[in-house]
Amino acid sequence: MTDISRFAVIGAGNGGKAMAAHLALMGFDVSLYNRTYAHVEIIAKRGGIDLESYEGGPKGFGKIRLVTDDIATAIKDAQVIMVVLPSSAHAEIAQKMACHLKEGQTIILHPGRTLGAIEFDVILRRSGCNVEVNVAEAETFIYASRTDGPAQARIFRIKEAVPLAALPAVKTPLVLEQIRIAFPQYIDGINVLHTGLNNMGAIFHPALTILNAGWIEATHGDFQFYIDGVTPSVARVLEILDRERVTVASALGIRARTALEWLELAYNVTGETLHERIHNQTGYYGIKAPATLNHRYIFEDVPMSLVPIASLGERYGVSVNGINSVIRLACIIHRTDYWRRGRTLEKLGIKDLSVSELTTYVTSGWKDIESFSG
Repeated sequence: MTDISRFAVIGAGNGGKAMAAHLALMGFDVSLYNRTYAHVEIIAKRGGIDLESYEGGPKGFGKIRLVTDDIATAIKDAQVIMVVLPSSAHAEIAQKMACHLKEGQTIILHPGRTLGAIEFDVILRRSGCNVEVNVAEAETFIYASRTDGPAQARIFRIKEAVPLAALPAVKTPLVLEQIRIAFPQYIDGINVLHTGLNNMGAIFHPALTILNAGWIEATHGDFQFYIDGVTPSVARVLEILDRERVTVASALGIRARTALEWLELAYNVTGETLHERIHNQTGYYGIKAPATLNHRYIFEDVPMSLVPIASLGERYGVSVNGINSVIRLACIIHRTDYWRRGRTLEKLGIKDLSVSELTTYVTSGWKDIESFSG
């Protein structure tokens, strides 16, 4: 199934509206789902979304064929299902769509964060999905976008190359071919361990928010998040967290990009330390901090990014004291147990797999493992 013309976009936030409008402007048949219909009612009444963009980027009125709060209706005719939601909502949406999926449909998480595709696949099976579908995840979101109104979206830029991996990885070429005409920017991400462990948001977002907690609460985020918030001491903490992430990846046989390498690759900035490179990134100037600590940088990135990285580290013998410290502080600030809410290997049914078994699972699937837990 490579002649793809019908997409469903799940989620009508900043990213979902931008993706739905862009797909519609490219001529694809698009359905849009949001769990709260009141948030998309104007889109339904107008029949689409107005998209603004950077010079040379996509813009115009994207006609949306169907706008609904019923998941079964939204995905019924879709060939590719684009999940554009916070990763903390992945499990819930997997449960909702499990019994409505059809053979051969493709689901892509934008992005998966860490172990997202594995969680999604596990939830589908546990929730009664008994058809063969393709589950994949992007390493990061393809757009920098925002909402300009109830039926308006704006794209500031489209990334030129975004790694994507299917679960198992042998399906990645199929998924890339399915979306190639719409999104040639997606490239082979090797496997979902690679996409999940190259998760830079896990390093930058939670710790930077927590270490600036007093300033955020005192000023309601009225300071430059990366420029004022990343002092030399804060940067040293981020470097330790990044080193732990890279070491966890190494224990799994993966050469993950360091934060320094990523900043150079993504923004062409230089500097000897993380502090220098962040301050040399002109795009960070003017970006304000979150206005509150009740923000996705904590309630999404801690359970869906830091917890699975820490869980992998503890299972495969890597010290993750720094990451665990950030998780613990997040639990205290939000008065919740992010370990209980997060993606752990035990919860995903893969805690007993060796490195080679885990690699086989993400590369070619369960069928090539003699036995597994969960």
